[in-house]
Amino acid sequence: MKDDRYVHGYSGEEDRRLLAQAGSLTELLHGDTSYPPGAEVLEAGCGVGAQTVILAQKSPRARFLSIDISDDSLAKAEAAADRAGLDNVRFRKADIYDLPFTDGQFDHVFLCFVLEHLSRPQEALRHLMRVLKPGGTITVIEGDHGSAYFHPESVEALRAIRCLIDLQAGLGGNSLIGRQLYPLMKETGFRDIRVSPRMVYVDASRPHLVEGFTKQTFTAMVEGVKDAALAAGLIDRDTWEKGIRGLLRTTAGDGTFCYTFFKGTAEK
Repeated sequence: MKDDRYVHGYSGEEDRRLLAQAGSLTELLHGDTSYPPGAEVLEAGCGVGAQTVILAQKSPRARFLSIDISDDSLAKAEAAADRAGLDNVRFRKADIYDLPFTDGQFDHVFLCFVLEHLSRPQEALRHLMRVLKPGGTITVIEGDHGSAYFHPESVEALRAIRCLIDLQAGLGGNSLIGRQLYPLMKETGFRDIRVSPRMVYVDASRPHLVEGFTKQTFTAMVEGVKDAALAAGLIDRDTWEKGIRGLLRTTAGDGTFCYTFFKGTAEK
């Protein structure tokens, strides 16, 4: 079963993009994420396991239960965990809106790049809060496609990015949700909320980010909606091609690229 609200689709290219994203952003997003020995951690929406492997390796004595709604994604995540030799992760099919867990079952909840694809993100947070123990913590990481800016500037590149934003909104998602984490978590009832921006800055002195983030993560993500954008009449083919060239132009020696993720933590 696959979720047709996932704007990026389910393909080998998307799997590679997710792995490139996780690999290039490990320290930025997860440098301050760790769980104590014996902690029971629910990872909601694990996808193909790109974040799962990082989390489990950083907290080898915590116990992770990673869930997803897609059978295919779960199979890939389990295979990734096996390849990494992890013995502290279990996988289970489950829907965030209908969690098969008792109240207060987990010490911690973690979700990354999940809320942006949900039509009812606050409801999802309420369900996740239910399964947290009193005093338990939640960690939420989301991007914000409206935060992308770059040199040289390109009007066409901004239009291509806007296509992704609009297509995701049309599916009920919100790719600008990063900037909304604090109010979402506050309205859900979490306390001691802390949201921090995590900006990715890329220039030629950081070749691993030029390749791993600007090319293989962000530009690949935009390129992935080409057919849908053209079919929906959101952009014409010539403008689209100029937009992708504009994004790739930022990877030249004199180019720069910036994008901001938001990481929120809170207690129940």
